[in-house]
Amino acid sequence: MARIAVEEGIHTILATPHTLNGVYLNPADEIIDRVAELQNTLSEKKINLRLYPGADIHLCPHMLDLIESGEAITINNAGRFILLELPSQAIPGGLKDEIFELKLNGITPIITHPERNAVIQHNPNILFELISMGALSQVTAMSVTGGFGTMALDSSEIMLKHRLVHIIATDAHSAESRPPILSKAVESAEEILGTHEEAAQMVNDIPGAIIKGDMPDIPEPIPVKHRILF
Repeated sequence: MARIAVEEGIHTILATPHTLNGVYLNPADEIIDRVAELQNTLSEKKINLRLYPGADIHLCPHMLDLIESGEAITINNAGRFILLELPSQAIPGGLKDEIFELKLNGITPIITHPERNAVIQHNPNILFELISMGALSQVTAMSVTGGFGTMALDSSEIMLKHRLVHIIATDAHSAESRPPILSKAVESAEEILGTHEEAAQMVNDIPGAIIKGDMPDIPEPIPVKHRILF
């Protein structure tokens, strides 16, 4: 996967193991240690790829407490941003409360793959409301290119057109079925947005700023005029 990423032109990867989802538990200290081990291996193999620690954290009650206790890790362990994964078939009632508390304490949640959430697919203005509260969002590259089906593809296009997407991520899981490929998604996003610069920012400037702990410049979100039903 690392070699594929380098061949693709990727030079920096945020490690995003799942955690707190009822299957995987990956506390901050373990992720930091494992990322350091893999970075050493990449250096030994002369693979020019920079890794940073992070996690795709499933939405749970008391997210702030989990972060402060080390049960959940912020991006690059910097205390500024987290990747926040929603259930695939629902929007839990406490979501806005969790976002409000995180933002109140200087942490910005980045909603991961909202285009694959069944509720948001039918009503993308839910995502607009979350972004209006201060959250960010990232879509999966394979969603933008159709790899996750028509509904995810259509949702990605709607979200991109309405400036509800800030990052395009590989969400890579393997070298075969879900590889670390971004270029095709950037090309698709460029066609949707009508500008290469804005599409490229979603894989360069914006994630780069976030890894440094800086709030990126983002476009004003646009509400979706009509509820979208598939």
